[in-house]
Amino acid sequence: MANEYLDNLVAKGRLKAEAPAAGEISGLIRSGVARLADAGNRNLSLESRFDLAYNAAHALSLAALRISGYRPTNRYLVFQCLVHTLGISNERWRVLDQAHRRRNLAEYEGAVEVDENLVEALVRAAGDVASRVSAIGAGLEPDGE
Repeated sequence: MANEYLDNLVAKGRLKAEAPAAGEISGLIRSGVARLADAGNRNLSLESRFDLAYNAAHALSLAALRISGYRPTNRYLVFQCLVHTLGISNERWRVLDQAHRRRNLAEYEGAVEVDENLVEALVRAAGDVASRVSAIGAGLEPDGE
C-alpha cells in the first residue's frame, strides 16, 4: 500500500518500511478494541477512562500503519499518519492530537488535565479508528507462524 506521504517519512527516517505481520496487527486490534470497551465503563475514574481510550486509539492507529507496511520511529506518528492510512478526518485527528499532548503532560510532568468532554471525544475518535482498521484488518492473510 505505497503512499507518497508515508514513503517521504521513510526517506526522512521517521517511518520504517516493514511488511505487515498479521499476528501483530490482529493483536493490536484485539487490544485496542478491548481497551476501548473498558474506556466506556463509567464506574472507572475519568483518568483511567482517558488512559484506556488513549491507549486503545494508539494501538488501533499503529495497526493501521502496520497494515500499510510501515513502523513508526515515535508514538505520535501513528496519529499523524491516520489521514493517509484510514482517511480519518481532521476533526478526529485534532482530538487524538490533543489527547496525545494531555497524555504527555500526565506521563512526563504529572499534570493530569482531562475532562468528560475530552474523554468522550477521545472514545468517539478511537471508535472511528476501530471501525475502519477492523474492516481492513479482517482481510489480512495469516502470518504462517
